[in-house]
Amino acid sequence: MKHELLALLAPIEQQHVLAFWDRLSPDQQQSLAEQIRELDLDLVHSLVHTHVLPRNGPQGGSPAPLSTSGGVARTLPAEPPASLAERAVGPPAIRLNGAGASYPVDEARRTGIQAWSSGQLGVLLVAGGQGTRLGFDHPKGMYPIGPVSGCSLFQILCEKVLAAQRRYDVTLPLYIMTSRATHDETCAFLAQHGYFGLAPSHVTLFRQGSLPAVDAQTGRLLLESPSSLALAPDGHGGLLRALRSQGVLQDMQDRGLTRLFYMQVDNPLATVGEPLFAGWHLLEQSELSTQVVAKQAPDERVGNVVEVDGRVQIIEYSDLPAEAAARRHPDGSLVLWAGNIAVHLFELPLLAQFSTADCTLPFHVARKKVPYIDESGYRVQPERENACKFEQFIFDLLPHARRALVVEVDAEQAFAPLKNAPGAPRDAPEHVQARMIRLHRRWLEAAAVRVAPGVKVEISPLAALAPDDLAGRLPQNWQIEADTYIYAAADGSLAWRGAK
Repeated sequence: MKHELLALLAPIEQQHVLAFWDRLSPDQQQSLAEQIRELDLDLVHSLVHTHVLPRNGPQGGSPAPLSTSGGVARTLPAEPPASLAERAVGPPAIRLNGAGASYPVDEARRTGIQAWSSGQLGVLLVAGGQGTRLGFDHPKGMYPIGPVSGCSLFQILCEKVLAAQRRYDVTLPLYIMTSRATHDETCAFLAQHGYFGLAPSHVTLFRQGSLPAVDAQTGRLLLESPSSLALAPDGHGGLLRALRSQGVLQDMQDRGLTRLFYMQVDNPLATVGEPLFAGWHLLEQSELSTQVVAKQAPDERVGNVVEVDGRVQIIEYSDLPAEAAARRHPDGSLVLWAGNIAVHLFELPLLAQFSTADCTLPFHVARKKVPYIDESGYRVQPERENACKFEQFIFDLLPHARRALVVEVDAEQAFAPLKNAPGAPRDAPEHVQARMIRLHRRWLEAAAVRVAPGVKVEISPLAALAPDDLAGRLPQNWQIEADTYIYAAADGSLAWRGAK
């Protein structure tokens, strides 16, 4: 086995990862061998020579060509973000007040209802992230975010899919993209909880790929341990490879799906089943539609949806120069106003095209502090960024869509990202829960329910996906004086209980 692996690694000068081979147990050798075989080594070699070595002097040379047998022949070029930012303006969009829409709201709503009812729409949930930044040693989707119920992110989002199925009397296949780090535990968690009411035959879990971290100076693969490479998920843009390599795209096509609603697991307010977004997507004949929120400050940590040379695309907040972010119109509003919330609607043929084409999305390189095993076998905890990680982003499809649509949504109703540990200044559990409570309080007040100040309220998606779902189903003159969770009983009626 060692000779076989050396034959794979030697042409790209990465055979050092076998330095501790003879010390490993047979199981450890097998694990390391599987990691190496799973890598697209041609791609790794090209990434190193394209993105790492040229930055470190003339030894980088020209990038070696990629072998088409590796599955990727070339990468779409990525223009430097600073250059894009110089020409970027706010995107054409359908705004909250209806400005920018070519069709009446009622027509869009009717068309959206038809889209969700058609049997041609599936739901894609990206759930590859660990809860490390939350101080939670499990997949992030398992985090108990419900402010009264303690329900996990997985439960809330799965119940949204189930509620939409019931509302539209249709099956909505759910596809969950995990990662090497989250797959097994996610599978076990969902099975343990009966997929939160969804039919297991309509829930498909699949893994995104991994790419190795490399030394930022030499381009050498880093070892996390003597028997393991330092691997990281390949980004949500890895969806394209995973759809094809794991047969998921074929499954979607076999089910007759033509489009996918895309969301990420860290946003419990994602608008599953909401008709306007889907309606405008269809009416505008969009191949890729994306929801945005209006930024309140130039430096908000969201991707910036912009238009450059007539094409919609996204510039990450970390790549946007401060002077570009601060540009304002004469009325004081931000020029680059549209914040990405990672809720999209894809036409399936677009995903199919880019999962099979000879070109793929650009790779983004991040410099990170990555612990590693040195040549003597000692674990090194670096004090500064020592490694390069490679990712692809699914939103880089935007400029390649035949028609891309941007739709503004209200952050209070549609966006509560869970990113950081309790006590952080933003995007922490307490901020997410506060937004959920405010939203559900407004729904209850619209249904003539009084909620005492300071009381927490939470509504299960199975009880209501929208405020209208509560009409006529709650006690008259109800006053809620204690923390309350409203859910759907077995017979479909509404029930409620206090905090767990």
